[in-house]
Amino acid sequence: MGGLVDRHAVLVTALLLFSGVIMLYSASSPFSLRHYGSDTSMLIRQLMAAGVGILALVILESWDYHNLVLLSELLLVGGILLTLLTILPIGLSDGRWLPLGPFTFQPTEAVKFALILFMAHSLSRKRDKVKQFSQGVLPYLILLGLLASIIIIQPDLGMIVVLGAVIMAMLFFAGARIGHLAAVGSAGVPLVYLAIRFAPYRFARLLSFLNPEAYSQSTGYQTLQSLIAVGSGGILGRGLGASHAKLFYLPQSHNDFIMSVLAEELGLVGVLAVVGLIGFLVWRAFKIADTAPDRLGKLLAMGIGFALGFQTLVNLGVVVGLLPVTGLTFPFFSNGGSSLIITLALVGILLNVSKQGEEV
Repeated sequence: MGGLVDRHAVLVTALLLFSGVIMLYSASSPFSLRHYGSDTSMLIRQLMAAGVGILALVILESWDYHNLVLLSELLLVGGILLTLLTILPIGLSDGRWLPLGPFTFQPTEAVKFALILFMAHSLSRKRDKVKQFSQGVLPYLILLGLLASIIIIQPDLGMIVVLGAVIMAMLFFAGARIGHLAAVGSAGVPLVYLAIRFAPYRFARLLSFLNPEAYSQSTGYQTLQSLIAVGSGGILGRGLGASHAKLFYLPQSHNDFIMSVLAEELGLVGVLAVVGLIGFLVWRAFKIADTAPDRLGKLLAMGIGFALGFQTLVNLGVVVGLLPVTGLTFPFFSNGGSSLIITLALVGILLNVSKQGEEV
């Protein structure tokens, strides 16, 4: 047993959190001033979420993950029930969010957290049974179908893609047969297409992704404005706080497209620095997995590392026009207390695994 948390992961998390808060203030200040009467209103909310997230990190870093995963089924059921509240016509929800006094909470973020715990706990006990389709893959496909049938009503196809990717990746890490996963992935493509085709706003997003110039005044507007912001930043950027896009040219500049503002203000150098930090954290997650004391710890660390890396890549793909708009946040940076709290909570579990494994 190493007995010490991974100091590299702690340092890079602190750097990401600090730089994320600064960038959030820069990107959100005009919107915050117009809608809340103060340029720091959204910053204060994000700082409060960061405080809750740090508390969650500290607790989960100290809470033996062997005991924590025993609650994974309860946490997953709880997350599903909370998500159900967002689609029931009972007036308790605002779209994808549940109101908590002056704040809102996105239950699907809790589902993502619980799903990683549940998958790691379940797969660590299956051992070689994971190679059998009926016992290794099928139960998790049924679970994904249940989650997707609820979340698609919100609607949040982007989160469904993330949850599906986490399930597939963790099955792969656990030793599921490549042929089974390839077959499932192939079958999933037409399902995703149907989900897009029969939702007019999603289909419009797909068409605008394929040809944003043709939809420059409607669904292609965000993508084009994002590309303008990224391109105008050049190598070194306009300077921190000097973005034009955030002055209401780019919708969601403090949420899904915060990296567009970062690229405009800090240039390619700033983008590479941030992506490098997240890439380093993902790498540390897989190094921690290599030295984890058991299969459960290994799967937890790999699942967390994959989830952080995948969501980062999807968000960047949207920002540079390589993927359709998904609504997914950029970890540590985008406005959203739920996302930040869950991200820090996942890092807490990662540190717990590192503490119980060999020092790396």
